[in-house]
Amino acid sequence: MSFGANLIPHPSISGVKIFQNKNNFPISWLNTQGYCEYSIFLENVRRVKTEPTKSMIRGSHEHSILEEKFREDAEPATFDEMMETSKTAEILSREFPVISATYGIRGFIDEVWMTPDEFVIIDDKPGTIAYPSSINQVYGYCLAFKDMIKEDRKIVASLRQRGTDRVFWASYFDEKAEKQINDIVNHMHELISGEKEFNSTDNPNKCGKCRFNSSCDKRV
Repeated sequence: MSFGANLIPHPSISGVKIFQNKNNFPISWLNTQGYCEYSIFLENVRRVKTEPTKSMIRGSHEHSILEEKFREDAEPATFDEMMETSKTAEILSREFPVISATYGIRGFIDEVWMTPDEFVIIDDKPGTIAYPSSINQVYGYCLAFKDMIKEDRKIVASLRQRGTDRVFWASYFDEKAEKQINDIVNHMHELISGEKEFNSTDNPNKCGKCRFNSSCDKRV
C-alpha cells in the first residue's frame, strides 16, 4: 500500500503535504511537539539544516535491519487481504503505512499485530520510559489506523524497546485516548495554518540536547 503519489507538497512548510485538499503532517511530529514544537517550526518553516544525531542514525539503521529480516519471510498482501485474513488468524506487518484525510496525518507504524480480537499497534523506542510525547505518537498511529479500518475490533497502543521484544507500555486506544490525541492533532493543524504560534519548551535540559540549539532564538 502506498500513498506517495496522492500527496502534494505544501507551498511553504516542508514535511506537510496536501492530501484530499487538506493539510497532512507526519505522525512523528506528535512526538516532536510533545518535546518542543518550536523545533518543528525551525526545521520545516525556517528550514534550518542540521546533521542527524547519533541516536537518529542508530535508530534508522536498526529499523532497516528489522525491516530486512521481516521481508525475508514476509508474504506480499494487500491491506484488504490482511484485514480479511486477520479475522480468523494472527498476522504481523512491519512499516505499515497509514494515512487519514479525516485527521490530516500520515506515517509508518513500526509493527502491527492483527488478530481476530484486536489490533496491536507497536512503536519502537530506544529506551524504556513511556514519555507523554511517545504516547502521543503511538496514539496518532492508532487514530489513523482506526480511521482506515472502519470496524469495531479493539486497538491496543504499545511502546516497545527497540531491538528487543520488551513492550514496556501498553494501553487500549479508548474514547479518552482518542479525544486526547485528537485535541493535539487539531492543535498541530492550527499551528500549520498560522492560527496559533509555535511555542518553545521552557525546559533548559531539553534545549541543551536539541540539535537546533545553536540556531534557536528561543532557547532557555
